[in-house]
Amino acid sequence: MAKQNTPNDKSAGGKRNSKKRYYTYRKVNKKPSLQPPKAKESVRVAFLGGMNEIGKNMTVYEYKEDMFILDCGIAFPGDELPGVDLVIPDFTYIEKNISKIRGLIITHGHEDHIGGIAYLLKKVNIPIYATKLTIGLIKGKLKEHGLLESAKLVEIKPHDNITLGSFNIELIHVNHSIPDAVGLAIRCPAGILIHTGDFKIDTTPVDGDMIDLTRFAEYGKKGVLALFQDSTNAERPGYTMSEKTVGESFVNLFRKAGKRRIVVATFASNIHRVQQIIDVAQQSKRKVAVIGRSLENLVQVGEELGYLNVPKNILINIDNIKNYEDEHLVIITTGSQGEPMSALTKMAFGEHRKVVVSPNDYVIISATPIPGNEKMVGNVVNELMKRGIEVIYEKMYEVHVSGHACQEELKLMMGIIKPKFFIPVHGEQKHLQKHALLAQSMGFSKESIYIGTIGNHIEISEDGIKDIDTVPSGEVYVDGIGVGDVGNIVLNDRKHLSQDGLIVVVATINTYTGEIESGPDIVSRGFVYVRENEDLMNSARELACRIIEETYDSKYHDWNTVKGKLRDEISHLMYEKTKRSPMILPVLMEI
Repeated sequence: MAKQNTPNDKSAGGKRNSKKRYYTYRKVNKKPSLQPPKAKESVRVAFLGGMNEIGKNMTVYEYKEDMFILDCGIAFPGDELPGVDLVIPDFTYIEKNISKIRGLIITHGHEDHIGGIAYLLKKVNIPIYATKLTIGLIKGKLKEHGLLESAKLVEIKPHDNITLGSFNIELIHVNHSIPDAVGLAIRCPAGILIHTGDFKIDTTPVDGDMIDLTRFAEYGKKGVLALFQDSTNAERPGYTMSEKTVGESFVNLFRKAGKRRIVVATFASNIHRVQQIIDVAQQSKRKVAVIGRSLENLVQVGEELGYLNVPKNILINIDNIKNYEDEHLVIITTGSQGEPMSALTKMAFGEHRKVVVSPNDYVIISATPIPGNEKMVGNVVNELMKRGIEVIYEKMYEVHVSGHACQEELKLMMGIIKPKFFIPVHGEQKHLQKHALLAQSMGFSKESIYIGTIGNHIEISEDGIKDIDTVPSGEVYVDGIGVGDVGNIVLNDRKHLSQDGLIVVVATINTYTGEIESGPDIVSRGFVYVRENEDLMNSARELACRIIEETYDSKYHDWNTVKGKLRDEISHLMYEKTKRSPMILPVLMEI
């Protein structure tokens, strides 16, 4: 068959269709959206303690109408707080938002994380979530305050997930100087937050369970919005030593003690340390006595819950130590920080009722002084040495290791978690700043790091971290059974009294005539010795007499004017004569 030519077939001599079709594509402009772009989800965090300070740890996490609290600790007062027993956080923000609070989670059983719980429960009764040992220690505190029956305690363990409103929290096992410590993975619609709690990376822990780095790394792969990390040891290079090194040191030191009685002072909450002392004491065929209420409570709770392995008949009552030779005794005591009322301090100054130390004692202080306590510890060491006692306290003996991560461990955690934002917590300003520099060395930008302080209220989203406002925070002082009734005015008066003493002006005035019936008498306490300063006292008496006669009005009885004038004039006289300013207390009575 012959091939037919087509009009467009050039080879067949046909002509192309001269008409061409052109197709144009016009860009269609869509109407602009009338709705603004959807804002990124955000989570809020309020710092009520543990920032720019050591201790008193307390943080509030918030998402819309749901809030939960992390930790509720105390701080111990320094010399600037005379007479104060404890310092607790300000709970005003918690009370204000009680309808939104879904619970309180505790990371571990140290005082700076659980010490304030009883005071919080007196104001708001909320569920408390904590691990087994931590619950046991909390129960002891609540029992002292008569709150155990009404408290809502929920026992949790690592890998557990807790749902508190919009938050789902997973507990992650960490190493610390007390068992059952956990970090938190906090999940909410805004993203994942990681809070390490107090931690270190111990590859040979006494309790056998290494920190769960794998789980932290898994969250790092998922994407972490912000990391809150313990800053306590951010100034220390390298790695924190394993707790097992202390056990090895104890073996050598117990051998070196020979036939002397051994006294070991340690932190009351360091159950690992207590276990190692008991183990070495058993090997040395020594009995163990425990002194200090908090330490006795720890041993009791630890043994009951299975965290302490105490061989039968090794523990003896402190009253029975007189029945044993020194070479067969170990005394574990509180007072490693030189606290004035602690057992070790009383022993050093010869004031303990049950233990009298002598040159035949061998004292081991198994702790490092907390910043600010160095002088008190030094005083105790000096007093013990004056009594001819050998004291082991230097770092070279490795009788203490920290429970907190040093720089290389901190960097490792940052590296495996890979957060978008980094927030150093738990430390003074110098610790937080050093921790921030570590993060920068890991590649974090300054904009991705937030250094806060107590009272800060921040909002975190994918877009960044911003300050919202400040919340009520600060320090509430516990003095005896009083909570919050000691403020700056009272403390200033106490400081004034401790520095310059007190002058009391006592006078009795006739109500009708305004004449002085008795006095004025000048009483000095802590200012000068009256018998050696009779001229000064007489001058003060004459001045007080003149002021009362000139100022007192029997018609109007304006006591405030008289007392104010007495304070001003006598204070001026005392400073002029002695260059000291005692507190002036006028006591005026009418008859």
